[in-house]
Amino acid sequence: MNEMVMGIIGATVVVGIIGIVIGVLLGVASEKFKVEVDEKETLVREELPGNNCGGCGYAGCDALAKAIAAGEADVGACPVGGAPVAEKIAAIMGVEAGTKVKKVAFVKCKGTCDKTKVQYHYYGINDCRKASVVPGAGEKACSYGCMGFGSCVNACEFDAIHVVDGIAVVDKEKCVACGKCVDACPLSLITLVPYDAKHLVQCNSHDKGKDVKAKCDNGCIGCTLCTKQCEFDAIHMDNNVAVIDYEKCTNCGKCAEKCPVKVII
Repeated sequence: MNEMVMGIIGATVVVGIIGIVIGVLLGVASEKFKVEVDEKETLVREELPGNNCGGCGYAGCDALAKAIAAGEADVGACPVGGAPVAEKIAAIMGVEAGTKVKKVAFVKCKGTCDKTKVQYHYYGINDCRKASVVPGAGEKACSYGCMGFGSCVNACEFDAIHVVDGIAVVDKEKCVACGKCVDACPLSLITLVPYDAKHLVQCNSHDKGKDVKAKCDNGCIGCTLCTKQCEFDAIHMDNNVAVIDYEKCTNCGKCAEKCPVKVII
């Protein structure tokens, strides 16, 4: 019996010693190989929303926090957090937040089902990227317009864009300008514009006027009347379609008033 007790005690001692040795080794290793984390990086990460949407251009919130702490990214780089988060991060970094213009996604197409012509009936996969490589790029006659298959809708994590009457429509109040819908559109129909912009050209067609009218009743015909009305040099024709310079636009509305097809909304 004594031998059994002594055996148990001996085993317990051995296990205890091994545990102590392993603990010491782990402690030494943790100190030797630990990665120093900038305190500012930790504080910045706590202020970021944690969506990891990639709208800032980085892999996620952790990567953005690291870049901001290192001075490689702007304190207002998070599109989801916007100005409130930018101000908090600026305080952590000891810099001025600056003025950041809020932006939202905008779809440059007004070719709803009742206004655009149909060239054939498409029965393929409901995905814009896949449909863009088939002959005619979908059933709509205008090859520059929204196909309406909703790749942008699937890309949005904020439920801010939906297909309505054949075209994608953005909910300004939900949009955080992450840019995922912009990347998802194979026709580059979606762009980021200032939230306060009151006049937008809802067309992307580069066809000439006659060809535009043959395909869509809501397309820009390139008449240049809008450019002639602008007193601030804020709207120009680019490859047969009107384009607004939002840095110069004063939202006077004269371009929209003169547009004969009412494509400037």
